[in-house]
Amino acid sequence: MASHDVVELLTQQHVRIRSLFEEVANTKGEERAQHFHDLVRLLAVHETAEEEVVHPFARKNIDGGELVVKDRIEEEEKAKRVLSQLDDMDPDSPQFLDRFTSLREDVLAHADNEERYEFAHLREVADKGKLENLGRAVKAAEAVAPTRPHPGADTAVKNVAVAPVATFVDRTRDAIRKVTGT
Repeated sequence: MASHDVVELLTQQHVRIRSLFEEVANTKGEERAQHFHDLVRLLAVHETAEEEVVHPFARKNIDGGELVVKDRIEEEEKAKRVLSQLDDMDPDSPQFLDRFTSLREDVLAHADNEERYEFAHLREVADKGKLENLGRAVKAAEAVAPTRPHPGADTAVKNVAVAPVATFVDRTRDAIRKVTGT
């Protein structure tokens, strides 16, 4: 994802999320478990970056921003609760597939809502430089994002507070390595 434009970056992630949903649905066993892990990781990183960078900007700068963000956070919280339940299930069980199908519908509707009600308005209120600055901020937030979404944690600080210590340490190490090139 070479783009530095926040809208392009997050929209590209939506494409990858859609692809991962397909991969989980169309595989079994260890392959399904790995695709599900990849999906959970991308959703956690994506939502944390939005919570820390995009939502605050949208609240302040788009018409009706507070309501738009409130609605997106409610959708995100619902998905986090289901993801948490799925994380404890056997990916090949019928219960997993039932809940996964419901999650898929909700997350894809959420992505469409983001693109329609939040991202489109970002393009209207922010110039290219601001969109690129937001894109860089999203990438920085992703570097220290938790590896799993946590229900009730609608900011990166809350997510890290409820995440296992090891996750925080790993994310911090990764961020340091990225900056130092080691």
